Amino acid sequence: MEFDPDATPFGEVRPDDGWALPPPPEPKPGRRLASALVVLALGATGGALIGHAAWRAVEARPTSGSSNGGFAPNGSNGDGFPFGGGFLGNGGSGNSNTSDGPTDAAAIARDVDPGIVDITTTLSNGQAAGTGMVITPSGEVLTNNHVIDGANSISVRDVGNGRTYNATVVGYDRTQDIAILQLSAASGLSTITPASSEPASGAAVVGIGNAGGVGGTPSYAGGSITHTGATITASDQYDGTSEQLSGLLATDAAIESGDSGGPLVNTSGEVVGMDTAATEGDGINGFGIVGPGGATDRGYAIPIVTALQIARQIESRQASDTVHIGPTAKLGVYVSSADSGAPGAQIVQLENGSPAAAAGLQPGEVITSINGTPVSSPNDLSDVIATLAPDDRVTVTFLSTGGARSSVTATLGTGAPQ
Repeated sequence: MEFDPDATPFGEVRPDDGWALPPPPEPKPGRRLASALVVLALGATGGALIGHAAWRAVEARPTSGSSNGGFAPNGSNGDGFPFGGGFLGNGGSGNSNTSDGPTDAAAIARDVDPGIVDITTTLSNGQAAGTGMVITPSGEVLTNNHVIDGANSISVRDVGNGRTYNATVVGYDRTQDIAILQLSAASGLSTITPASSEPASGAAVVGIGNAGGVGGTPSYAGGSITHTGATITASDQYDGTSEQLSGLLATDAAIESGDSGGPLVNTSGEVVGMDTAATEGDGINGFGIVGPGGATDRGYAIPIVTALQIARQIESRQASDTVHIGPTAKLGVYVSSADSGAPGAQIVQLENGSPAAAAGLQPGEVITSINGTPVSSPNDLSDVIATLAPDDRVTVTFLSTGGARSSVTATLGTGAPQ
């Protein structure tokens, strides 16, 4: 990718910008391991976290199941992950166009730039960065869910007018990695132009985004669509969890960290997909960043037609089993698979002052259902909480450390998006 000449290359740490490799975060309540989908998810994290915006694709073929190992948050504040989390969010000195990319990639990118935003999220232990696309003049922004996962606050800089806005989460679909933000007091913004159909294999494209999380003029990389209908497993290098995305556009454009949520456009400047993930190959270093050899590595994008279908559902406030609308509920426990191997989500840690703590739940107890809905794994607990709202009263059924079955009532709090 080509960068603004004033941008600091990834790997150069300036005392005034706080970019540094942090130690692994301590387990905190509220972040579900599996939600840290990591296929080089294209986001970038600064301060404590890098690798929060681009997933790393570990397989480009159908797979089954996902790992539930390790700690899993269930609806409270998120923590994010250090480098290697796979989100494309913090790129380095990547390359520009591949040989089969558009010869006028720079001009294409300049025309698209005004409809792009830089997204910075504040997490429990640092900041993360990614990209978004403006879809309405009043400030609705389309991005990846993994870009805003765990965010306690969200700041968005509009590339078109240079202004920075506070943003709230309208809703999200974790299973499709889609989220919609609303910028505060925004109007008259430039928007992207979506394509009306999917590109064919071989079509020339340009990937654009906030590579490296450095902000400023977006970076770009040319290439082509290598195939459509791709299925990948998004794997987190930190916690080992994984999830699957399908129906993706695969490209040889050098998509990088920080690009997550950014546009993949055709030669007419129409958005054909949303940059979401990249493979880890010879051109990617140990931190999941596309390096000088990245032209041979494949990137993945969610087709814009698919993304906008989900966006319209979110805009119309139509919640479903997969689409969450509005604020996120929080129980306030960190859980793992039960030590005994039995179904359930075992409490590892409680957030101080959380609804779970107030209800009297204790570490070691195994949650088996919420409001009668069975909980057989940490992911199940996250999924159930995601369907609820702050201030909902829920019945939590659990097994004590001695094996006795009991229930308590808890009033859910407000947490970070999952």
